Amino acid sequence: MLFKTISASVYGIDAYLVEVEVDVGSARMQDFNVVGLPDNAVKESRERIKSALRNCGFEFPYGQGVTINLAPADVRKEGSGFDLPRLAGCMGQFFGKPLDQCMFLGELSLDGDVRPVRGALSAALAARDKGLNAIAVPEANAREAAVVEGVSVFALKSLPQAVDLVNSPESFTPVKVDAGQMLTEAAQYNVDLRDVRGQQAAKRALEVSCAGGHNILFIGPPGAGKTMLAKRIPTILPPMSLEEAIETTRIHSVAGTLDDHRGLVGTRPYRSPHHTISDAGLIGGGAVPRPGEVSLGHNGVLFLDELPEFQRNVLEVMRQPLEDGRPCHNIPSC
Repeated sequence: MLFKTISASVYGIDAYLVEVEVDVGSARMQDFNVVGLPDNAVKESRERIKSALRNCGFEFPYGQGVTINLAPADVRKEGSGFDLPRLAGCMGQFFGKPLDQCMFLGELSLDGDVRPVRGALSAALAARDKGLNAIAVPEANAREAAVVEGVSVFALKSLPQAVDLVNSPESFTPVKVDAGQMLTEAAQYNVDLRDVRGQQAAKRALEVSCAGGHNILFIGPPGAGKTMLAKRIPTILPPMSLEEAIETTRIHSVAGTLDDHRGLVGTRPYRSPHHTISDAGLIGGGAVPRPGEVSLGHNGVLFLDELPEFQRNVLEVMRQPLEDGRPCHNIPSC
């Protein structure tokens, strides 16, 4: 018997829909086959799914082969966020309603708890753009995903809740958030330029740089306050708009650096990578692209402390963006 669910995978900072097709009884006895270019984290979910079902009082379709296809099959899938949709398909006999209008995203623990995943905000945006009505995400990701208007967000804590959601969606209340209020609450800095005593010339240089969107080069002996001043640059930049906050949140969500309690990045980022960083670590990339320090500093400050100590090839990757003025987007970096 064939069951279908919808999930999402992240490529860069954008998410695309993945159709999870589960065919129970099509393979040989006891087989659990996953196709569609899954990575190791996706393949290993078989044991997590079996244990979660058993510990929550459900039965895995023992004695029947299971084949799972992740479509499109020509794009590599990675991450543990496919645990929940794959399990939903395996347990299709418990779901009396179609699952093609609700996206599922979440990692399962062995006892059936639903753990947070990366890229929930990007997945919610993809769900809305594709016309889906709802998205079910781990409770820790709910506030982040609920920032997206036009799609109902349901928070799940455990596998039994996922079963109840599909069988009785009217008993669940979508998570609602005030994005403007979230942004106000999140816009709190731990430091401030007003804390600096003296350094009038340096502070004036920071003000001019921030007003005009210029880069800054600090030169001075150790202990002069270069790093201290750099850390306080975000506090005198203009407050983040909601659009900037959502864009920044998407990047940090994919990178796994988002604070689950806030759900939205409300302060301008400050990134200060170590001088031993590689060029890929600085600008990002990889077989499955991941944000680098340049992306994580987007809409904020990238501070390269001890600039001469950085490898030449690392500095070379920064040359072209600095000459073109992109992707700095007129935000000061150091």
